[in-house]
Amino acid sequence: MDFEQLRTFLEVSRLKSFSRAAEKLGVTQPAISAQIRSLENEAGARLFDRDGGKVTFTAAGRLFEPFAEHCLQVHSHIMVGIGELHRSPRGEISVSANEATSLYVLPVVFAQFKKQYTRVNLSIVRADRAKSLESVLNREVDFGIVSLPVKDPRLLVDVIHKDDLVLVVPKAHALASRDQVKFAEILQYPLLLPKHGRQREQIDDIFRNHEVQPRIAMEVDSSELLKRLIIAGLGMGFLPRSNVREDERIGLLKTLKVDGVRLSRELALVFRKDKTLTRAAHAFLEIATGRVRPMPLAANTKTR
Repeated sequence: MDFEQLRTFLEVSRLKSFSRAAEKLGVTQPAISAQIRSLENEAGARLFDRDGGKVTFTAAGRLFEPFAEHCLQVHSHIMVGIGELHRSPRGEISVSANEATSLYVLPVVFAQFKKQYTRVNLSIVRADRAKSLESVLNREVDFGIVSLPVKDPRLLVDVIHKDDLVLVVPKAHALASRDQVKFAEILQYPLLLPKHGRQREQIDDIFRNHEVQPRIAMEVDSSELLKRLIIAGLGMGFLPRSNVREDERIGLLKTLKVDGVRLSRELALVFRKDKTLTRAAHAFLEIATGRVRPMPLAANTKTR
């Protein structure tokens, strides 16, 4: 049994004709018949029923088809993988992430990657956490960057960024002259909150544990909008430190420590366990995670 026989078998099954398969493959019909006969002899069963020029699967042929497809896919992956060992990465990599991650985390990673791999195009798909995970699982993007935890067994998870959620107030706020406040003090002021997501869950847990309700001024979909509303003086809020570091440096905002409160977040690069990484995707994974890892033998032909 060889790969040419498997290709011939799949063409006959797709076209339902020995003659059309011969025309497609550029060989004679007797050659097609000989290959199928040899394959059937080795398999020990007839794979096609031939009735007046009509070709249909036997039960054995129907069982054989997915295994033939798998064998040819593995063969293709092996050959591409070997070839890519001698080529520099190229093609395209797509990453799904929310707005804040796209603005404050990915640019550093992308800049480092592009310095080394100029022939690889990088694209960011802006989406919330749930949509990013969905896009990775549906193979619509190569990678997602989302907050932990991620418990889907179909995904591999690599932490790439850690920081804290900090209480942020505008420069003219009554607490802006302080570096640290008590938890009870923040109950006196209006609070801006994200509508949903992991950060909202963490903030809700704090108030639930203290058995109190915050004074909610507004709920918004975007952490960037939330920051702009704080700068405009509409209230205070909790944001990742990396999102507000520059704004604090130039005096637009002030970050405060809250006694007894520590909120941290971890962002992870996620991708499917069964995803065959191209050389480009493998290089991106190494740079994003900061860890060298062995290059898998097989590679996907989509991005090279």
